[in-house]
Amino acid sequence: MKNATFLVLVSAAATASAAPTQLFDPQRLSQHVKVVSSDAFEGRAPDSAGETKTVAYLVAQFKAAGLKPGGELAGGKRGWTQDVPLGRFEIKGPVTVSVHDGKKTQSLAQGDDLAIRAAMNGDKKVDFTNVPLVFVGYGVSAPERKWDDFKGVDLKGKLALVLINDPDFETGAGEFGGKAMTYYGRWTYKFEEMARRGAVGTIIVHETAPASYGWATVKNSNTNVMFDIVRKEPAKSHAPMEAWIQRELAVDLFKRGGANFEDLKKQAQTRDFRPVELKGVTLSASYAVDAQVIKSKNVLALREGTGRKGEYVMYSAHWDHLGVGLADAKGDTIYNGAIDNGTGIAALVEMARVYAQKPAPKRSVVFLAVTAEERGLMGSEYYAANPVYPLAKTVGVINIDALSPHGPTRNFTISGSAKFDLLDQLVAKAGQYKLRYTPDPKPEAGHFFRSDHFSFAKRGVPAVSFDSGDDWVDGGVAAGKAASEAYTENNYHQPSDQWSEKWPFTGMARDLEILYGVGADLANASTWPNWSSDSEFRGARDASASMRK
Repeated sequence: MKNATFLVLVSAAATASAAPTQLFDPQRLSQHVKVVSSDAFEGRAPDSAGETKTVAYLVAQFKAAGLKPGGELAGGKRGWTQDVPLGRFEIKGPVTVSVHDGKKTQSLAQGDDLAIRAAMNGDKKVDFTNVPLVFVGYGVSAPERKWDDFKGVDLKGKLALVLINDPDFETGAGEFGGKAMTYYGRWTYKFEEMARRGAVGTIIVHETAPASYGWATVKNSNTNVMFDIVRKEPAKSHAPMEAWIQRELAVDLFKRGGANFEDLKKQAQTRDFRPVELKGVTLSASYAVDAQVIKSKNVLALREGTGRKGEYVMYSAHWDHLGVGLADAKGDTIYNGAIDNGTGIAALVEMARVYAQKPAPKRSVVFLAVTAEERGLMGSEYYAANPVYPLAKTVGVINIDALSPHGPTRNFTISGSAKFDLLDQLVAKAGQYKLRYTPDPKPEAGHFFRSDHFSFAKRGVPAVSFDSGDDWVDGGVAAGKAASEAYTENNYHQPSDQWSEKWPFTGMARDLEILYGVGADLANASTWPNWSSDSEFRGARDASASMRK
């Protein structure tokens, strides 16, 4: 897009009038989403022209609102950003991959049969021949649950085939919380665990229900540019190959190796499971990887407090999406990310504007727009490891990721099922608007580990990711669920996630009033919310208690 056009869009969004009867104007929200999810922003990938435009848009909006720069100190003054060094990894040239079963060799297609991620272990070339395949069930080593899927089997020189989610996903009962996914069920854990065990690679068998999304999402999320934090020893976290495989192909490979996929899957749901090598079945692969270190940016704005300005309430959202990638059936290659997470950008900008218009609270309020969420929560992970404001003095984090642009609902939910004071306060505030709390309707999807609040939660900071409800005022649960399911199947992580003039944004405007109320209450209080006594995050928070008054 021409620079002049970009400035006009920035100006138009910054000067749109707010509705006089409410804090948040649906039309302003719509305009923000329309701008940042336009083709001109090229899908907002880190380290791209889209990043440059997005960062400029955010800074312009925060300035127009009258906020202070909240980023890193330089020359004694704060700027608007925090540099985020990231490893950038991209497959260059053709991907040659084939499977051999002792009788014939079959070529496999990147994106169709397999979704292979660019290697992040430091290798410039992935090249191996006839590596055996070993099925390791769910790939879990959980001593506290007396669970070991490996039974001492050495994975060095082998490729591990692994199931997604937890062993009790299908039965709904067992050692891993039933339907609610634990971190052992996340694909990130699977990749990390096989790398720790020295495997040549990890190949996750994709199944839509336990993954919570279809193959299109897997392909689009894994065959483009990869990012990671800069690691001293990357091979300890990443095996040479990290990939997903279509279920039908996996079933066929099991059969060729003298095994039955469904039978072994059932065995993998028990403690007695032992790894099984697919006899005579091997995989070969060769592809080059371009590895660089780049600097992306988090954007931060500050509404400075008065009496307790050294204590911080934080609102966060990620500004990035997938950028330009594989074409869809219509030939569209721009992954616009209107809902995910244009809505979060709009919410953060408008939340900042409202706080700037109101009297300054006692505590400071930080507005954090993070990079590279779509690449594994990289921006929030970097911030949490290198905080601009002390985590011990961060009262709580309210994360906003992919809100509904439709009408109002009678309920709301959050990502995951954690218990903590911040949720109690959110439930109470929503009750004032006659909204009820509904627990995460799909805890098996592992949403708690899939959004930026997790980077703070695992370090003890009370953090919540608000999700829109599904009980629509106009249409009820049937309409809400139908819309959610349609988005997941047809638009999530696909070029079709585009702004629509039909979206009213009225529900989102109401929801933001609730989130403003919760944050404002925290910012004007002196109390410190905490996790429940049995939470896995309670210990980390309590360890820093002496730093809070």
